[in-house]
Amino acid sequence: MDERIITTRELFDDGIIDNSIRPESIEEYIGQKDVKENIKVFVEAAKMRNEALDHVLLYGPPGLGKTTLAYIIANELGTNLKTASGPSIEKSGDLAAVLSTLEKGDVLFIDEIHRMPRYIEEILYPAMEDFTLDIIVGSEGNTRNIKIDLPPFTLVGATTRAGDLSAPLRDRFGIISKLQYYTIEELTEIVKRTSRVLGIDIEDKAAVSLASRSRGTPRIANRLFKRVRDFAIVEGKECIDEEVINKALKRLKVDEKGLDETDHELLLAIINKFNGGPVGIEAVASAIGEEVTTIEDVYEPYLLQTGLLKRTPRGRMATPLAYEVLHIDYMKDVKRNENR
Repeated sequence: MDERIITTRELFDDGIIDNSIRPESIEEYIGQKDVKENIKVFVEAAKMRNEALDHVLLYGPPGLGKTTLAYIIANELGTNLKTASGPSIEKSGDLAAVLSTLEKGDVLFIDEIHRMPRYIEEILYPAMEDFTLDIIVGSEGNTRNIKIDLPPFTLVGATTRAGDLSAPLRDRFGIISKLQYYTIEELTEIVKRTSRVLGIDIEDKAAVSLASRSRGTPRIANRLFKRVRDFAIVEGKECIDEEVINKALKRLKVDEKGLDETDHELLLAIINKFNGGPVGIEAVASAIGEEVTTIEDVYEPYLLQTGLLKRTPRGRMATPLAYEVLHIDYMKDVKRNENR
């Protein structure tokens, strides 16, 4: 399927804009008040003790700022940040190569840490607990064990699926924080900050309108702002107003609740093809031509959060609110199903 404008995935062309607008300090970071305040205390305490910060696990839906928090933690500690991705660490040598570059107090950020192979996890345990790397090198019949001392460091792991982490790995994180969806007020602040950083004004009502369609997610808010900015520039406007917002998002097929064609397609498939549900996730995935994991990680969280979709032991169900949003008569549909 085509890439969605409101996807929570981090797209290549967003890397440049995300880096330019990424807050660098805990004070600049908007939202996640409890998480932010706790991390501020833990970082200050670690600096006062002159010790490495305890390992940090950040979890929650994609696009909420886990990567940004990792950058901020490193900045606040005054150390370097090294990054890696769980799926990219396939061999013990891959992990050794990353760990061997760390200096005292550095922050190692591993995104999608739940996708790291279990045998790699086992190598990571002593690195996290004792700051030692214990690996076996060589080919079959000619192997030897190598033990390498590592400088004290902080591992920041990010995951959208905390439940997929093994208990031994999860237990080795001293700080575990869950990130929540943002309020419209918080997203409005983020939109206004982005407008200042990128050098184009936005009216207050327009900022609220854009925030309300951003699915509670800063990454989506910034991506929508970027696209709306394009429309404003082409039309020769120096300030983004509601007219530009409405015109741009209509062209992008993002409705007032932040739903796009894919969301509509998913809900309509459940309603029209499976009588509103319950229906298994595999059947839904097949009906709209998507991967099960993509539906679970990218599409479903917001639909569940807003009450448009319900997850039951028997499968997914479209709620009466989903019928209302799609302008379908819920009671008429229920009666039709009862007569079948």
